[in-house]
Parts: sequence; structure tokens; C-alpha cells
Amino acid sequence: MQILEDADPDVVALDGLTLVLVGIAWECAHAAPPEVTFPQTRLLLILDRLGRVPSSRLAAAMGVNASSVTRLADRLEGLGYVARGRDERNRSVVTLEVTEAGRELVAQVLDRRHAALGALLDRLPATQRKAAATAARRLVHAAETVPALGPVPL
Repeated sequence: MQILEDADPDVVALDGLTLVLVGIAWECAHAAPPEVTFPQTRLLLILDRLGRVPSSRLAAAMGVNASSVTRLADRLEGLGYVARGRDERNRSVVTLEVTEAGRELVAQVLDRRHAALGALLDRLPATQRKAAATAARRLVHAAETVPALGPVPL
């Protein structure tokens, strides 16, 4: 890994952690059946947190355009993981929500992720584990105060 001479060592450390966490998220997304792609898994994770929402709001939360959400949702609806509906106040607005089968899939992915993160934390002495968790909470809180960095479920 190339490190710039004047790079902040704390930033370099967080960059390394980013690689570990993204790797865990990527690997755990494979708890989904083979016919569910990583982008579809990501949609399910985000939609599960949002609840029933207009597809445009889901697209904004995912940082993609509405047509991408439509394509992803088409396949997930066909597999029984997502249900489409209509907004009661505006029938032209399409809503999406996770079905019971979709919630079970999300639970499998999150269980696998939590197990992987727990195994990682178990490799640390208790004091370092506590310090790592405290630092993680503080970083998540700090990210929530910066609109461009706010948490987007993966």
C-alpha cells in the first residue's frame, strides 16, 4: 500500500479500517441467495431501515437514479422480497417495502455481518475492544453531522 510521506497517520489508519469494513460488508452480502446481486442486497438493507417509502426517496437514500431502483426492485419483486404499492395521498407515487421473505434475507445478512464483526472484536483485549467500540460510536455520530457522510446502510 502506497502511503504519502505527509499523510496523516490517523487518516491512513482509518483508510485501512475502511478496507476491512467494506470487505466484511461485501462478504456478508453473500449470505443472500445467488440470484440476489450485491446492489439488490444493498437496496433491501436500505429499504428495510426506511420502511415503506416512495421509490424516489429510496433512490435518493441509495444515491442512484430512480430508473436504477425500478430495475433492482423489478427483480426483487419477482423473487418475493419487495412489494410495490401506491401512496394513499397520491396514487401516481409508487411505494416500495420489504416483504417478510425480504426481512428474513436482511436478517441473514445482518446476522452474518454481526458475527464477522464480533469475531474481529473478539481478537482484541477487552480494553481495546471497548475503546474500538467507543471510537466507532463517536465516528458514526460525527458522520451523522456531515450531510455528505451520513450513514447509508450497506
